[in-house]
Amino acid sequence: MTVKQNNYSYPIDPDWTNKEISEVVGMFRIVEDAYEVGVNRQTVIEQYKKFKQVANSKAYEKQLGKRFEDVSGYSLYKVMQMTKKNQAGEIGVNGDVK
Repeated sequence: MTVKQNNYSYPIDPDWTNKEISEVVGMFRIVEDAYEVGVNRQTVIEQYKKFKQVANSKAYEKQLGKRFEDVSGYSLYKVMQMTKKNQAGEIGVNGDVK
């Protein structure tokens, strides 16, 4: 199962609950925002905690992140690295951190 957005599909597992789908899609939307407009660091952290309830292993997180990056060109890993590196403010992948 996939959810369409921006002419590509989010990687969704058909066994997930509606809440789990919401948490994963919410994380991918934050990643999109980090690339397109910038996003508050604390918002990234809060959504990532919810995402990790679904992607509860590093391997599964990497798998979902890779599938998303393959279809969108946006890297969950890169956004999370920037979030860890910057202690406050806004995360913007394309060189803009405020």
